Amino acid sequence: MPRKNRIDAPGAAALVGMALLFAVNQVSIKLLNTGFQPVFLAGLRSCLAMVCLYGWMRFRGYGLQFSAGTAPAGALMGSFFAAEFLLLFLALDLTTVVRTAILFYSMPVWMALMAHVGLPGERITAQKGIGLALAFAGTAWAILDRGGAGGTASLPGDLCALGGALGWAGTAYMARGSAMVRERPEMQLFWMLAVSGPLLVLLAPAFGPLIRDLQPLHFAGLFFQVVIVVTAGFIVWLWLLSVYPASGVASFSFLTPVFGVTLGWLLLDEPVGPGILGAAALVSAGIVLINRRPAAPRGQD
Repeated sequence: MPRKNRIDAPGAAALVGMALLFAVNQVSIKLLNTGFQPVFLAGLRSCLAMVCLYGWMRFRGYGLQFSAGTAPAGALMGSFFAAEFLLLFLALDLTTVVRTAILFYSMPVWMALMAHVGLPGERITAQKGIGLALAFAGTAWAILDRGGAGGTASLPGDLCALGGALGWAGTAYMARGSAMVRERPEMQLFWMLAVSGPLLVLLAPAFGPLIRDLQPLHFAGLFFQVVIVVTAGFIVWLWLLSVYPASGVASFSFLTPVFGVTLGWLLLDEPVGPGILGAAALVSAGIVLINRRPAAPRGQD
């Protein structure tokens, strides 16, 4: 498909679907944590997804092609990825999906700050600065507002979700600001999965028994995580980025915390008070401003 200079109706529908998938992903992890220990689940998911990804690459006619000099950056990128999901899976074990959806998707705040320091052409503009302020305020509001948290909400879980966002920002920064920029996106993901899978499985025993109350439904959920979320989800995301402007694709990320809050309330009966709604609104508005392309000067296309 030829590249397009704006998001059309099919692209918008696909991006809304991806945002919904990522929100369902968090509900799925929350439920899977009842059968698998969270860190073990994260490692197992990475290991199995690495096999699926390799099969997809072979099906497309290309294998593993490691560029010279990328191993240190790949190992570091994979370590950030491992930290991201170790903390995310723990967060969903310790706090609610509603709160995790807001705090984890504060990632654009931390990525924008890292990019301002280390990536050429990624300076924080006035528009981005307002977006950062809004998203940061929403993040702080979500952490500090403990009224009516209920459910499995906890401050350690909230902090794990925030730490996961920092790990995600580190992963994204390595993809753009290191030798990994020379790798195909599929190879970047392969590095992330190849490092994070074994590392998380090795760390898992330190977090308790690997198996909890395992039921057949948990295996179906694991299949969903490996095949639909990680493998197919990433492939669709790559396709969207190859066809549509990156800024337009990124701007739809504000929908994921909105969907996450809605699904946590609707499917898991998690409490949603005015504080959570206000925090979600601030974070979502901030994400839109951070990712929005500045208006072109008059007389330019």
